[in-house]
Amino acid sequence: MSRFAVLLAGSIDPTPALRRALAGRRVIAADGGMRHAAALEVRPELWVGDFDSSPPDLVDPDGVAAVPRERFPRDKDRTDGELAIEAARARGASDLLLVGALGGRSDHAFSHLVIALREAEAGLQIELFDGMERVLPLRPGTPIAVEAEPGTQFSLLKFSDLEGLTIEGARFPLEGVAVPFASILTQSNEATGPLRLSLRSGRALLLLQADPTRR
Repeated sequence: MSRFAVLLAGSIDPTPALRRALAGRRVIAADGGMRHAAALEVRPELWVGDFDSSPPDLVDPDGVAAVPRERFPRDKDRTDGELAIEAARARGASDLLLVGALGGRSDHAFSHLVIALREAEAGLQIELFDGMERVLPLRPGTPIAVEAEPGTQFSLLKFSDLEGLTIEGARFPLEGVAVPFASILTQSNEATGPLRLSLRSGRALLLLQADPTRR
């Protein structure tokens, strides 16, 4: 099975939509991300990290102690999330869901966005979802289509200047435009139905707000 999920330590909302997204995936927990396992009703096959953010009283009715661990030193040049992603890749992951990547510490959330772009550019199909927000990398030359209810709020987060950006199915559509990195043109848009985005060059992530009526 090549579909994996990594549990990270950021906040989540254990909605039915998030549980559906996890269905059928092999799960790896990164340090404090193990605290989400019980709420999401999943059993990780591996727990990695330096364990500096795992509560000492973490209890799982299915037995956290039985989950195999890979412990790393606290002083290291990779985050616990990166270690978990590497473990998933080593097990054959080609499709990865990061859960708990967006809430919590801002520096961690930023690093997860950068990692998502990096992994997507390396060929991994990757998505971030915490039950509240969903993030998908937009790769140049690879359009993405997203089923979205009318009124769904979304933004395109830029990590460089963009060229040839097209957004269809939105209140504020764009067609083949150039968007400088410093512009906030792609902030706070609204879906009118299914979304389709494409990009000729640049680095960007699509961030969608989860519909609270469909969580």
